[in-house]
Amino acid sequence: MKTNGGRRRIRALCWSPRAWRGAGMAQKKYLQAKLTQFLREDRIQLWKPPYTDENKKVGLALKDLAKKYSDKLECCENEVEKMIEEIRCKAIERGTGNENYRTTGIATIEVFLPPRLKKDRKNLLETRLLITGRELRSKIAETFGFQENYIKIVINKKQLQLGKTLEEQGVAHNVKAMVLELKQSEEDVRKNFQLEEEEQNEAELKEKQIQRTKRGLEILAQRAAETVVDPEMTPYLDIANQTGRSIRIPASERKALMLAMGYHEKGRAFLKRKEYGIALPCLLDADKYFCECCRELLDTVDNYAVLQLDIVWCYFRLEQLECLDDAEKKLNLAQKCFKNCYGENHQRLVHIKGNCGKEKVLFLRLYLLQGIRNYHSGNDVEACEYLNKARQLLKELYIDPSKVDNLLQLGFTAQEARLGLRACDGNVDHAATHITNRREELAQIREEEKEKKRRRLENIRCLKRMGYSTHAAQRALHAASGNLDEALKILLSNPQMWWLNDSNPETDNRQESPSQENIDQLVYMGFDALVAEAALRVFRGNVQLAAQTLAHNGGSLPPDLPLSPEDSLSPPATSPSDSAGTSSASTDEDMETEAVNEILEDIPEHEEDYLDSTLEDEEMIIADMQLAVSAPAVTVLTAPRTPL
Repeated sequence: MKTNGGRRRIRALCWSPRAWRGAGMAQKKYLQAKLTQFLREDRIQLWKPPYTDENKKVGLALKDLAKKYSDKLECCENEVEKMIEEIRCKAIERGTGNENYRTTGIATIEVFLPPRLKKDRKNLLETRLLITGRELRSKIAETFGFQENYIKIVINKKQLQLGKTLEEQGVAHNVKAMVLELKQSEEDVRKNFQLEEEEQNEAELKEKQIQRTKRGLEILAQRAAETVVDPEMTPYLDIANQTGRSIRIPASERKALMLAMGYHEKGRAFLKRKEYGIALPCLLDADKYFCECCRELLDTVDNYAVLQLDIVWCYFRLEQLECLDDAEKKLNLAQKCFKNCYGENHQRLVHIKGNCGKEKVLFLRLYLLQGIRNYHSGNDVEACEYLNKARQLLKELYIDPSKVDNLLQLGFTAQEARLGLRACDGNVDHAATHITNRREELAQIREEEKEKKRRRLENIRCLKRMGYSTHAAQRALHAASGNLDEALKILLSNPQMWWLNDSNPETDNRQESPSQENIDQLVYMGFDALVAEAALRVFRGNVQLAAQTLAHNGGSLPPDLPLSPEDSLSPPATSPSDSAGTSSASTDEDMETEAVNEILEDIPEHEEDYLDSTLEDEEMIIADMQLAVSAPAVTVLTAPRTPL
């Protein structure tokens, strides 16, 4: 398990410089939001006289406005005047851009640069919308000093597609574009060539990692969608309910759901490692595939709600929350999904799992993000309400380190200890019993799932002994929901499935003439000699399959069954010239195996991994926000202890 639960840390009783910086940034956004709110309420148009003269210079009336609002906000008049001037300049820039777009068709894009560029992170870029995504990326890289191949552009919560035009991707005038770096650059330009080369290598590795992620998930999702893989031999993804049992999903939605959940798990793995720039594209891809699933499915599982939280959290950690125009919508959607899944007051969740203590972690993050969003929007009353809810949950979810140590000594993991204690309201004995019972329950479920697979493999072997290929047997058993007799009926009713072979180039394509002895056997059974010979040709001399098919179809072959080797669905025999591709195929297979294994490494073993958190990040952010809103001190934030 990848967990840092064993780490212990004592929180100091003073504020760190980082906390002051975080609070200062939050306060500035809050003041800007409040000023914007006041200006709208008073119907003040800063780009017109008396606040802007005919030369677009600032008017004297701005000082009176600054004094008025500084009194309301109880802030320094000079600071308020600076902020109003920033708002005025942006309004003029926006108006100029709108006029330019109407007359020339040149759109303005607001580009948000990475957090490391502490100054001038928001910039305007003019461009035509008929250029491709690749051309825009190149223009952004050249304008702002990035290496083109090591950045990704996110617009409208989607990765910019390089091959399509901006217009085709729904990019419009005044849209916001966020730049994600695939490498951790320093503030200044590197002078040391070796270090710069290492950075480039790092970026290349991350880009390859993203591509491997996509390839690995596509392979695993395809295997699950085809439902003909051998689970004992081939890794694939499965979908389980809250108890850990596999559940059946309609084939039309299974692949999309697999891709959505796979991208989400990969994104969460990057979030744990605090690689937010790589996590966000994975989370946005997950959102895209979830949207391909039916609304009914999304309303009955909490995965989609958790994803909405993770996306907003990622934007927040990238310090680009203002790029996410629908943050409020996503958070409201998450809250609605939780209500649908867990029930009013969590009664459905308690009925299924017996408690709701672990899920409180999700609501803590939900309330925290709602508080941050409201604060940045100038809604200080709502912000305080949500932050108070988050602080209260933080207190409830606090775990005594000595209790975790007690459970560790009993042989449980730190993750199990945290989840167990939160499920049992901090009672060590109850938590130990809860964890033990859950282990036993999961062990039983795994054994039952293994038994299902054993029966399935035995049925496959039985059909193979009758002459069918593994591939045909797997597909027939899936269609028959595992019933051997029904699978055999399916195969007999669809003899063309016999060509779903296992692609053995040495044996698949031998089309020998049937022996007279085999023909005589079928004639002795009562079949016509010519039909018997044709059936033996179709089934390559397999008397049993020929007899079963003829008997099932009243002594004749189905009219749609191919009767000649040329009609066979088998792959062409391997020729000497084809053998040259063997090495390449082997290399591709190795790359696919590597991609799949990389995905599987990030799929957590514990089914409730998404509910496990030390809450260290949340605690520090609540502390920052506490300072920003200047609310009374809260004991849990200043006590010499840290939630585990």
